[in-house]
Amino acid sequence: MITLRRSLSSLALVMSLALASPLQAGNDRLLMMRSSQSFPEAMLSLQQTIGEYGYTVSRVQRVDIGLTSSGFETDKYRIVFFGKPEEVRQLSEKYPQLIPYLPLKITLFAEQDETLITTFDPGLLTALAADEEFRSQTMRWRSDIIAIFDELRE
Repeated sequence: MITLRRSLSSLALVMSLALASPLQAGNDRLLMMRSSQSFPEAMLSLQQTIGEYGYTVSRVQRVDIGLTSSGFETDKYRIVFFGKPEEVRQLSEKYPQLIPYLPLKITLFAEQDETLITTFDPGLLTALAADEEFRSQTMRWRSDIIAIFDELRE
């Protein structure tokens, strides 16, 4: 069980860093929180709270398929993709270098009786599009994600 937990923790960290790798991300560049909610409850709460902040969940991707093919038994590992469709479209047109990073993503995985929720700090994206308008956008995303995490923590 400890090995599985470590593997899942390492996988979440690697995936989060991989999303931001050209931006020289490090551990201080992640937004993370631990929820006492079970995985299904946290997953439902996350999707509802994302909607309450005006975002749309575009898809939920299972990550556990690769883990189960490696012999691990888990179905509690997901990436939630979300954004505001028009905003994503406009930003992708104006800043094509952002396309790999949009929509935004949050990773959830079960760890014993808790759920770990993590994403990269959207402020990292200002390295790719440094104008003031986009900087304000990334700070709004960051603020919203922190608020969403705070609601899930309660």
